[in-house]
Amino acid sequence: MTPLRIIYDGECPFCASYVRLLRLRESHAVRLIDARIDPETARGYGLDLNEGMIVDLDGEVYHGARAVALLSRLSRGPGLLRSDRVAERVYPWMRRGRALVLTLLGRKPL
Repeated sequence: MTPLRIIYDGECPFCASYVRLLRLRESHAVRLIDARIDPETARGYGLDLNEGMIVDLDGEVYHGARAVALLSRLSRGPGLLRSDRVAERVYPWMRRGRALVLTLLGRKPL
């Protein structure tokens, strides 16, 4: 089985904390890819990481709210974001918070 690939912004405190907190390694081989260190992999998906993290599960690609909902379901922990519908409503606020924090920290978007 190929590892679950999570492409995220390693300079975003929210993104980095979120992927560290997930309990995925208990049930999946996981490959974390920081898009700031490996931008070619991120660009290969043709998706904007400023709009959301990317998850590749056996060739099926999830982005943004769908990626967060999938990770919440796979992590086996409790979570409000397990539902695609809830994730779609909450994720825009998470994305705005990320943009604000990056600006306050003086970090550029990807």
